[in-house]
Amino acid sequence: MVGELLVAAGMLAVVTMAPGPDMAVVTRQVVSGGRGDGLRTTLGIILGLCMWGALTALGLSALLAASPTAFTVVTYAGAAYLVHLGVRSFLDSRHRDEAPADAAPPRGGNAWTVGLISNVLNPKIAVFYIGLLPTLAPSALPTQWGMALLVAAHLVLTALWLGGYVLVLDAAKHFFARPAVRRWMDRIMGSVLVVFGVRVAVNSP
Repeated sequence: MVGELLVAAGMLAVVTMAPGPDMAVVTRQVVSGGRGDGLRTTLGIILGLCMWGALTALGLSALLAASPTAFTVVTYAGAAYLVHLGVRSFLDSRHRDEAPADAAPPRGGNAWTVGLISNVLNPKIAVFYIGLLPTLAPSALPTQWGMALLVAAHLVLTALWLGGYVLVLDAAKHFFARPAVRRWMDRIMGSVLVVFGVRVAVNSP
């Protein structure tokens, strides 16, 4: 069982650390609002994972994955939200161009809500939970207990990874505080979020 748990932890770590919309959203929030917004966004992402974990335990995420219509609706809603965040980043960069040098930077929105919505509208998490996690669950435990253990491990890994990422970005806050750097980061992360949104929509079944 220990060996199975180590393999599962390794797989979850790879999935957690792979660059994706979560990291892009967190980066945007840290650059726009600082460490506090980044940590609150991370909390929102974790709450979204908790929701998907609960739905998986209840069997509802399997119904979503099995329903092409419901899956497509949630997928397009998530894609639209990522594109919305990307466009807002571009608008933030334009604001920085037009605002006085001593003006307060535009806020990244309600941080924890941004993280929650971006994760709730990500049906790929449902597919991940019902497709991959059961294959990683320790055979010595009942299926529900094994799944609950892996979901908890995923939550902890996500908190550690994104929380650490926020602290690394915050350590470079003097660099990101430069108006020119903020403008370019807004544009870069805006582009990344739009690309992720388009990819999600294009890859929708």
